Amino acid sequence: MNTHNIRQKLNGIQSSLKAPKGQTNKFGGYRYRSCEDILTAVKPLLAEWGCCLIISDEIVEKGNKLFVEATATLYDNDSDASLPAKGLAELPETKKGMDQAQITGSSSSYARKYALNGLFAIDDTKDPDATNDHGKGAPIKSTVEGF
Repeated sequence: MNTHNIRQKLNGIQSSLKAPKGQTNKFGGYRYRSCEDILTAVKPLLAEWGCCLIISDEIVEKGNKLFVEATATLYDNDSDASLPAKGLAELPETKKGMDQAQITGSSSSYARKYALNGLFAIDDTKDPDATNDHGKGAPIKSTVEGF
């Protein structure tokens, strides 16, 4: 049994996590990391530190807009303690070239990415993808609860 508490485990994961920007935006020419890039990098560390990660989505209404709110929750396998982080991405009604399922999936991926960024202290401030709203006009947010 591991003697570290969940915050110590999270600190160990955050300190060791290397999630390179493995994607390139063809139009803007910049590199960025996707949700999949983060998950690929974090899975071995979860096993090493005795933790698991569960990500879930919920559609929420704020004002007159719909958002995908993703929750990334880190669980300590030894104690069942948990730490959640949330990410939010607007769910537009339409997006050129996408059907409704693709629009929802795209918003889910963004929300999940920013929930993971918040949980694992991944800094995307220099990443143009973090500030580019791609014409949607809504900021993307993440929060970590329990601190």
